[in-house]
Amino acid sequence: MKIAIEGCMHGDLDNVYKTIQHHEQIHNTKVDLLLCCGDFQAVRNEKDMDSLNVPRKYREMKSFWKYYSGQAVAPIPTIFIGGNHEASNYLWELYYGGWAATNIYFLGFAGVVKFGNVRIGGLSGIYNERHYRSGHFERPPYNESTIRSVYHVREYDVQKLLQLEEPLDIFLSHDWPVGITDYGDSESLMRQKPYFRQEIEEKTLGSKPAALLLEKLKPRYWFSAHLHCKFAAAVQHGNDGSVTKFLALDKCLPGKKFLQIIEIESEPGPFEVLYDEEWLAITRKFNSILPLTRRYTNFSTAGTIQESREWVRKKLEERQFKPFEFARTVPAYNPSQRIYDSIPEIPQNPQTLSLLELVGLPYLLDSSPVTGERTEIPASPAPSDLPTYDSEEIPIDDIDEIEEMEEAKADDPTRDEA
Repeated sequence: MKIAIEGCMHGDLDNVYKTIQHHEQIHNTKVDLLLCCGDFQAVRNEKDMDSLNVPRKYREMKSFWKYYSGQAVAPIPTIFIGGNHEASNYLWELYYGGWAATNIYFLGFAGVVKFGNVRIGGLSGIYNERHYRSGHFERPPYNESTIRSVYHVREYDVQKLLQLEEPLDIFLSHDWPVGITDYGDSESLMRQKPYFRQEIEEKTLGSKPAALLLEKLKPRYWFSAHLHCKFAAAVQHGNDGSVTKFLALDKCLPGKKFLQIIEIESEPGPFEVLYDEEWLAITRKFNSILPLTRRYTNFSTAGTIQESREWVRKKLEERQFKPFEFARTVPAYNPSQRIYDSIPEIPQNPQTLSLLELVGLPYLLDSSPVTGERTEIPASPAPSDLPTYDSEEIPIDDIDEIEEMEEAKADDPTRDEA
């Protein structure tokens, strides 16, 4: 199986697919799957821009809307995780994972699927200690604070992933596992990105939860993005001889190292995205303690996983493990017609409803962020009421555009264009 890995998409699907197709033509080969490591920017229409934590001067529709509307179809099956520049309102609809567009699958805030017999897991967002132990308290319409905190990794989702016992082939995260630079050429990295030096030396560059997952899950491959550079490492786990090959990639721009194609052993095709039995059994057991306010979760009440495996397996066999079909929940962008009003803030995505019904779980994603009770969410403010953002006002620990933080300083010859 040939797999293309892409760093930060930033909504530039057209160019990524064209790059892969060019590679296929030159090398007379076929890429079976594309994996994207975050900042996918699944922006469907103008209103989704209100949930995208990007300085206003950088907000633009890009090309995802064409795939959402059906005007274009992804030529390669695509699986992605979220980063810190996302249409967070749409990803919340698909919290458990699902098709963001035909042939484009979101792994969820945390998730595991199979592609053929290759098992792929992922964790969306970036780590921020302030919100790690909180619940998912953010709901659209986001304010100046929640538009940033919504994509912060939560302990609840990490704990679900830590329950996995069966081996993973591939894991995706947006930010890097903390300490990963110890296993690669960190000196070369610091020459390329000198402002990383202090964090590397203090061992604070990256995500602590991702490091926990790397140690526990020991996947064959781990792919990341976020820091807009290419970096490779090899992590040997204990004395069992297992090794995780780590690779981080850049954003999609000319001259950047944003794409890598690997070949991985697999059963013969054709391949398709399938639900993962163990993961849905974990989801079933943990859903009763899904934290939807700021309160911390009591994980001791989650129960055991194994008792729900057989029940989940029977349900999945009825569907041959296939995910539910893609369904549009809001109008797609139309260049000739502006839309804004009459779109519900949190549509109940039919895929999410069907998955929860399949595994016998209630729908909770529209619960009050204060009480945890299901409630009607107020309408979004008009566009003129929305706050404006300047890149220098966004907290440093939330920006992946490291170069933007240097704009007020002397020009750095190594600085990338935003």
